[in-house]
Amino acid sequence: MRELTNVEEKILDKALYLIGKIGSFNVPIRAIAKEANVNVSAVNYYFRTKDEMLRHVKEFYIDNTIAAYSILDSDEYNDKEKVILSANEIMEYTLKYPGILTILKEAMDKKDISEVDAKIVEVTNAMNEKLDKTLDNVLNQNDIMFQYNKMIFLSSILYPTINYDFKNFDNSVLDSKDERLKYITYIIDRLKSCSND
Repeated sequence: MRELTNVEEKILDKALYLIGKIGSFNVPIRAIAKEANVNVSAVNYYFRTKDEMLRHVKEFYIDNTIAAYSILDSDEYNDKEKVILSANEIMEYTLKYPGILTILKEAMDKKDISEVDAKIVEVTNAMNEKLDKTLDNVLNQNDIMFQYNKMIFLSSILYPTINYDFKNFDNSVLDSKDERLKYITYIIDRLKSCSND
């Protein structure tokens, strides 16, 4: 993806945010411009059309997804630390950009007709495979137990972030990186203990 200017990034950032907030790609350009604190002509100047802007939003998503999972490739951390730090990045990213699930759902529907949507699915699957492998190393369980615990783990990091605005949880856990890291560590330790049952 080409290098973006600050104004472009701000527009993409707010477009991704609004897509998630609304739960659809049917976000008016005026709403994006207002949220980004720019005028509509700035959106048109940088992206020419709404379709072009949405393509850039999807590329922005791909770049951010790769960055969120990049810790899994690091030699600085053991596998447990990699899973914890990566899960924190995923939670933080989902809190900042609730639109990621909308983008992923649309990409799944359009992967056969859109090159960028096919790339979203491909990148997401590749990143999830990396996370699965590392989580499997940490939990060290048989296939069935791992599948169950993987679902619990993913649900534990995604459900609270997706439902942030609901009052089901104490959001202070989600708002603080230190608290998120403690929470993720707790989840992993609980799941590891299942292999001893």
